[in-house]
Amino acid sequence: MTYEDILVETRDAIALVTLNRPERMNAWTFRLQAELNHAFAAAEADDAIRAVVVTGAGRAFCAGADLSGGGQTFAGDGAGGMGSEADAARMARKVQPYRMRTPIIAAINGPAVGAGLTLPMMWDLRVVAEDAKLGFVFNRRGVMPDADLIWTLPRMIGYGPAMDVLLTGRIFDGAEARALGLAHRAVRREAVVETALALGRDIAANTAPASVAITKRLMYDFLTEGWPEAARLQREMFDWTGRQADAREGVLSFVERRPPAWSLSKTRDWPEALGD
Repeated sequence: MTYEDILVETRDAIALVTLNRPERMNAWTFRLQAELNHAFAAAEADDAIRAVVVTGAGRAFCAGADLSGGGQTFAGDGAGGMGSEADAARMARKVQPYRMRTPIIAAINGPAVGAGLTLPMMWDLRVVAEDAKLGFVFNRRGVMPDADLIWTLPRMIGYGPAMDVLLTGRIFDGAEARALGLAHRAVRREAVVETALALGRDIAANTAPASVAITKRLMYDFLTEGWPEAARLQREMFDWTGRQADAREGVLSFVERRPPAWSLSKTRDWPEALGD
């Protein structure tokens, strides 16, 4: 696929995706989302890719939805200048990041508001520039928070802090995002992408692909699972991984003080109990 709104390159075992509409501060459109979906799907299908890092071109990460359509921006029919959802569906199949077996790391290098902040909230790890301006500004635009934020955010940072940032739609910086628990690292702007890539390289070099995929799936599934069933399934999955070749390799590589050579695949080796 030829992309118009993103760039994709491979660095070692990392797929580096750059939102590439710098003249619009990488504002979100249906086309941009469709291209992200396609890039994510390609990374997910490739066993050589162990993590995805997403950042923005220029001075912003993503300045939210493209508002060039004025009052029709959120009409949902394409009249707002964002393209149509039907066009997006034709360009790429829907991809649910939380169902992916490949970790996604946001490298938030600059302003990220509205849709520009909900995107990385649907991913797994977030590195943010300390001085980046962030905000869930939906209520200041006459719409409500989207992308499951009202469900996910209180579970991530607590009910009170989530109420604060969602109801007010206020702007806060990357340092506060780290303090709230929205971001996992807050660093100097010029270090954001390299820090995110380092996280990806650490995952690629030191963790087993199938183990990471299973852990990620259970982390999300257990958000809606009661403790008895979650405990039973976790024990079952531990037993499954313990019987695989990577469990032996993990121990031997540690004892022998050498890099691990994993043999299980994130795409092919999957417990039947977890479904697709």
